[in-house]
Formats: sequence, C-alpha cells, structure tokens
Amino acid sequence: MELKEKLVSSFMAFENMVDIDSPIHDIRTEAIKNFETEGFPSKRQEAWKYTSLNSVLKHDYSVFPKHEKALEYSDVKRYFIHEIDTYKIVFIDGKYSSHLSQTTHDGIDVCLMSAALSKPKYRLIIENYFNKIAPKDGLSSLNTAFSAEGAYIHIPKNKLVTKPIQIVHFSTGNEAALMVQPRNLVVVDENSHVQIIERHQSLTDNPVLTNSVTEIFANKRAIVDYYKIQNDRESASLIDNTFINQKQESIAKVHTFSFGGKLTRNNLNFYQNGERLDSTMKGITIIGNKQHVDHNTLVHHIEPNCESHQDYKGIFNDSATGVFNGKVIVEKDAQKTNAFQANNNILISDKASINTKPQLEIFADDVKCSHGCTIGQLDESAMFYLRSRGIPEKEARALLMFAFSNNVLGSVKIPEIKSRITKIIASKLGVNIGFDL
Repeated sequence: MELKEKLVSSFMAFENMVDIDSPIHDIRTEAIKNFETEGFPSKRQEAWKYTSLNSVLKHDYSVFPKHEKALEYSDVKRYFIHEIDTYKIVFIDGKYSSHLSQTTHDGIDVCLMSAALSKPKYRLIIENYFNKIAPKDGLSSLNTAFSAEGAYIHIPKNKLVTKPIQIVHFSTGNEAALMVQPRNLVVVDENSHVQIIERHQSLTDNPVLTNSVTEIFANKRAIVDYYKIQNDRESASLIDNTFINQKQESIAKVHTFSFGGKLTRNNLNFYQNGERLDSTMKGITIIGNKQHVDHNTLVHHIEPNCESHQDYKGIFNDSATGVFNGKVIVEKDAQKTNAFQANNNILISDKASINTKPQLEIFADDVKCSHGCTIGQLDESAMFYLRSRGIPEKEARALLMFAFSNNVLGSVKIPEIKSRITKIIASKLGVNIGFDL
C-alpha cells in the first residue's frame, strides 16, 4: 500500500482515538479530503521542481507508534540549549514527555496542543487562530487532518517572556520507520516578546519523516524571535511548514540553521497585515554527502511602510544539493516598502549543486527592493593572503567560511545559540576554531 493510501485509510482510526467533539473536528475532516485530492507534491509543480520526495516516501512508516520509550535527560542533554534556563516542550516519537518538559501557565501559556484542543478555556484562541493561515496544499492539509499534538504557546499582551522556550522532538527508533506530524500554534499578543528554539532529533538511523506545521501570530507591536536548529542524522527527513501573520509594528525573525538530515524542506511564509512591520529570515546551510536542503520562502507585503530582510548562506560539499526559491510580493497599496533578498552559496566539491531562484513581484511604484544570488568558490586571493601569514590551508578555508556566514550569526540574539552554532559549523568544517563569532 502506498503511503498516501495508508494515511487516508488511517484517518478513520485516528478519529476514533481523538475527541470528535473537538472544535477542529470539521477542519480535520475537510483537510483529509484536501489531502486525498492534492496528495504529495511532485517535481511537476514549479515550487517542487528541484526537490523530489520519492526516496523519502518509499518507506513503510508507522503512523501511530505502537510502544512508548522513555528517555533520561542525561541521554539527550546535549541536544538542548542547556547552558541557560528555558521552558521546554519535549516530545518522544510524537508523544509528550512530561518528565523532560518544563511548561507553565503562570501569566503565559506554554503547554500542549492536545490540552488546548480539549479544554474549553482555550477554545476562543483555537477558534480565532487555528488553521487560519496554513494553506490548503497537500502537506499542510495532511498535517491538519492528523493534528493532535504539538506546542501551544499563548503570550498575553504586555508580557516579556523572561526565558526562551525550547520545542524538541526526539525519535527513538522504536519503530522500523516512523512518520510524525507535530502541529504548533504560537500567538503573541500586543506589546509582548518571546524567543523560541525548535529542534527535531533522531537517536538512531531508523528512517523518520516529520511533516510539521507551525502557525505564528505576531499581533500589534509584538516581537517573535524564532530559531530552528536542523542537525539531524542522515536517515531523517523534515518538511517544515511555518506561516507567520504580522500585525501593525510587529517584528518577526526566523533563523534557520540546516546542517543535517537526508532531506530538509523549509517552507517559510510571512504575511504582513499592518504598517511599519519588520520581517527577517536568515539561514545557514552546510551539508555534504548526498544531503538535500530546500528553502522555499515568501514575504507578502500587503500594506505600506514595511520592511523585509532575507539572507541565506549555503556551503555544499560532496554530492550535496541545495535549493533556494525565494519570493517577495509587493501589493499595489504597499508603498514605501523596503525589501532585501540575498542567497549566496559556496560549492566546495565539483559534484555539489545549488538551484537558486530569487523572485520579486512588485505592483507598487514607490519602493526600494533588491534581490540577488551568487554561486562560487572560495576567494583565492583571500586564501593566498591567509596562507602567506602562516595559516595552514585547512584553517584558512575554515576562517573564510566562518566569515562568509558571519553576518547571519551576527543577528542571533541568544549568545548560547550563537556559541552552539559556531561549534557546529567548526565541526562540519572539520576544524578547531579558538574563538566565537
């Protein structure tokens, strides 16, 4: 049985496992119909022209884990940003782990989607925000149909969340192959500020496919600082769908660090519904072997006097493949828009490849917009300069690559994340760097 047929037939069993009186029951039912019609994307679709899911979809994934496996904190501590105090929402094979988590309802809600879907006190937020900006494409609809668990974060107005929130998903390998579909909802009300760190981590080489959907609402003058750390095993594949709706004078920033995994697809969409907004999306990709990372971004400028900044850096070795498909849409009423988009890449190997397509669609006439991409190798004159100062070739290459990605790291607001990413980059480049960028 093909995976699509298995998922559609599994939906009835899923319905028997969840509350049919849930406020999203009708939404789930409509979503599975959409998925049955749309199915999985193929390379025939322009947005998926350079990314095929065939090798990922061939496994016989378990949709509902049969057994639960406990983990000790000491076994997985290294996957957390443990140098600082944080709230934690942790899942093991798609199931909530209470003993690894630290949630709160003290003035803010940092808890579970399952709780929000089942308790009346959350119903107003669910009705106003759940599935309001996620599109009706096949993958998003599939996640919506099976929405049951994930992170639920609601920050009421005038709140500065004093410590970051970590959302961590572990796959234990308890199943021969596992598919999980976490659903996250983040609502940040007026004048509030939150920092969120997200990670998906396999603990064995058993195949894992994660189809994640996150909806983020940054209301009036809210600030959302979101970090995605993607450094999984090469048997794990991630389809990450993140949709952000911004209101007046809000600031939303998403940093994506893609270093591991078999196939990673990041769909990141910003919708600017207010004036004087700032949207930032930055990323660093360093991959090798036959890894594949695809960044598909959209910023939709709808109202005037707003800004957006995109800056993605890629370093590709061996037979790795990178894809960047970035689109900026500026509507007719979005005058005084300032939009910047850049994608710069270094190919270390002759077998590595990058497909990049920055796009601007501008319908306003008083705007400042720019886009561009570069694909090349390391600057030989800079290499010569460093070598002439007695720096060995390997370290010289690493220094240039650090410099190449430095402006992305420079905008990271949590020092512990900056330090962690610096160490991961050094490890990926196979060198020992004695300083932090």
